[in-house]
Amino acid sequence: MGLLGILLGLGLLVYFAFRGWSVLLLAPAAALVAAGFAGEPLLAHWTQTFMGSAARFVASFFPLFLLGALFGKLMEDSGAVGAIAAWMTGRLGAQRAMLAVVLAGAAVTYGGVSLFVAIFVLVPMATALFRQAGIPRRLMPAAVALGTSTFTMSAMPGTPAIQNAIPMPFFGTTPFAAPGLGILASLIMLGFGLWWLGRREAAARRAGEGFGPGGDAPAEAAADDPLVRERAVVADGFDPAEIHHSQEAAARPPILLAALPLVVVVAVNLVLSLLVLPRIDADWLAEPQWGETSLAAVAGVWSVAAALAAAIVVLVASSGARLPSLRASADAGANAAVLPVLSVASLVGFGAVVAAMPAFEAVRDWVLGIGGGPLVSLAAATNILAALTGSASGGLTIALDALAETYLRLAAEQGIDPGLLHRVAVIGAGTLDSLPHNGAVVTLLAVCGCTHKDSYMDIVMSSVVGALIALAAVIVLGSLLGSF
Repeated sequence: MGLLGILLGLGLLVYFAFRGWSVLLLAPAAALVAAGFAGEPLLAHWTQTFMGSAARFVASFFPLFLLGALFGKLMEDSGAVGAIAAWMTGRLGAQRAMLAVVLAGAAVTYGGVSLFVAIFVLVPMATALFRQAGIPRRLMPAAVALGTSTFTMSAMPGTPAIQNAIPMPFFGTTPFAAPGLGILASLIMLGFGLWWLGRREAAARRAGEGFGPGGDAPAEAAADDPLVRERAVVADGFDPAEIHHSQEAAARPPILLAALPLVVVVAVNLVLSLLVLPRIDADWLAEPQWGETSLAAVAGVWSVAAALAAAIVVLVASSGARLPSLRASADAGANAAVLPVLSVASLVGFGAVVAAMPAFEAVRDWVLGIGGGPLVSLAAATNILAALTGSASGGLTIALDALAETYLRLAAEQGIDPGLLHRVAVIGAGTLDSLPHNGAVVTLLAVCGCTHKDSYMDIVMSSVVGALIALAAVIVLGSLLGSF
């Protein structure tokens, strides 16, 4: 009965979340279903297990949600994101429209801009560029997804994406874990995605398809759609409802000024992760007043948080005068972090209750028994949970909460670098999370004015298949050569 309860609770969570119900309600209800079938105490699991795990997630990662959403909103309202996208598309032109959209998305998201901020700024530009180039609108979601939610989210060393931050406290790693393998995976994802999109563009041109009917993409309406919002908040650290709660600057900054905060994010993150924090004597963190933790457990989060904070200071100092209202932009950015972090924390709480069920031992044994070694089973666990929850960050945290200690022990026994575990886990979580019910997919299609029928297969090929190939390459090379 316990296993049946787990499956039933998970099924209810997936079914109703796909139909737009709030995860804040669904996650505890599904957890109580699982606990009830197992004959476990319901209120204790809600207030102690569920809320305890959710609270720990918020305590660990809310600074990154807050600073990431604030930075993204300030970058949008200052005109910096638009300036970077316009410069990239202007340089490459309509003849390389697909590449321009992909690289513009990659540049801003690797620099720390939230996925949804990037989508709402990029899509109007991509619409104009695709129309000028005669490329079908239906290919636009795949191009934007390739640039914003694949390699810059999970593979590029140092990316400040929340998905890349989640494994750090579990494995004691940095944002630059397994850098060589991460760069290789990024090249595979980018190369495969561009090959597929180029192939599809060529086929459309041969068929004389053109951009297609319809005007500009309905970005404004999509941002205010409550169904889109409920699905989106578990997929990214930015609440789409806050997109229009402040005004964008009338004039965009010069490209060098616009790109400066992105450079600061990468540079500060790199210096702190590899040079400054490793040299600090932080034994005092083991004292009870600091939670009896260690520098290895918090250094990764500290480096990303400090990098985003430094970039915000530079952005306000260099372009703050362009903002119509700094307070309105800051409030919108801060508010945009709240619902996403609570939604993902609720998924984590659900996972904690499931992991506390006696029947979960059978699930754990099945996952660890998958052939191919720890790297393969870790990739399978994060893939499956991200697919079921529709959230890379939620699925990744659930998997690591339940299994990280086991994988660290296996890694120590088999000589596997924790950095390799980190990179495999993140890339794994960023593959099957792009199923049809994923909030980022739903939001992207709505903003682009496309449907699952027209565009989803190209999203699968550019965002899922390419990522799976890259994941396989990282596992094979990591198993043969170790982490590099």
